[in-house]
Amino acid sequence: MTAPADAKLEALAGRVAAHLMALGHRLVTAESCTGGWIGKVCTDLPGSSRWFLGGAIVYGNGAKSELLGVDATVLESHGAVSEAAVRAMANGALQRVGGDVSVAVSGVAGPDGGTPEKPVGTVWFAWGRRHEGKVAVESAVEHFVGDRESVRRQSVERALRGLLGS
Repeated sequence: MTAPADAKLEALAGRVAAHLMALGHRLVTAESCTGGWIGKVCTDLPGSSRWFLGGAIVYGNGAKSELLGVDATVLESHGAVSEAAVRAMANGALQRVGGDVSVAVSGVAGPDGGTPEKPVGTVWFAWGRRHEGKVAVESAVEHFVGDRESVRRQSVERALRGLLGS
């Protein structure tokens, strides 16, 4: 039996799938604090290979740089949990993995690791869209409340909603 929260994410991923397939687009992910959860939710759907290309779990800064081409100076100057980092991750996912649409997530899920500037629950998102040879990236920050599991689940939901434009 599917848990209600999982059913909610599954339904949301189904909406993302329908949206992307209608446009003929393929999704790639760049995940830090969600640890591959977005990719899991997407690939739990049968037929996901028609619209989901793949992704990178880039938890450490070295992985962000090596796998996605995120400039180390961006990470040093702004930190991994920043608008600059997720924008570079979203762009890097499109450049390195391919696809037409990307989502990138980096945050502080807790229970520790927070700072006064970036408390636990702070999560940055970026969505990249390839159009006519150029990549446009939008970003947003959220401040979620709850334990580690809750922050991560809310992050997956927000990432998927962003792919739908909300």
